[in-house]
Amino acid sequence: MNDDNDGQNLVIERTLDAPPELIWKMWTEPEHFAAWYGPGGATIPVVKMDVRVGGIRLLCMEMTTSDGTMQMWFTGEYLEVIKNQRLVYTDSMSDENGNVKSPEQMGMPEGHPTTTEVRVELEHVSGGTRMVLTHLGVPAGSPGAAGWAMALDKLAANLDEARRS
Repeated sequence: MNDDNDGQNLVIERTLDAPPELIWKMWTEPEHFAAWYGPGGATIPVVKMDVRVGGIRLLCMEMTTSDGTMQMWFTGEYLEVIKNQRLVYTDSMSDENGNVKSPEQMGMPEGHPTTTEVRVELEHVSGGTRMVLTHLGVPAGSPGAAGWAMALDKLAANLDEARRS
């Protein structure tokens, strides 16, 4: 599963204290996804999560700054959906209508890919779920990698609340 880890792609492996079915919900149901995605202090209005092959996702990451509320929009297409096992989707910065924007238009450094691919693999293990997140096009050690680490910490912290809903 880690054949994409050449330093140019982020691979994070976590073992979570929950069954694959709950981890799947955290990735595919808007109310659960919004509870953990993004860095601390961000809110995530999810506009669309059509979790099926060819389905579209559109979400906003809102953060309060000294200049007011900053919004970053993201869109993508689901490429592979194997319930409770594997989720693959593209991820691009966009406007609020889902029109893909170039990284340069969004203030990102030159060379940042316009579209990346996120792969989530879930495997039942004793005591929970082994989750492997691979983000193709986001190098290990990059700000995006740090963002994922924070978000996955939030995912783990939100499992108890997700169990109750």
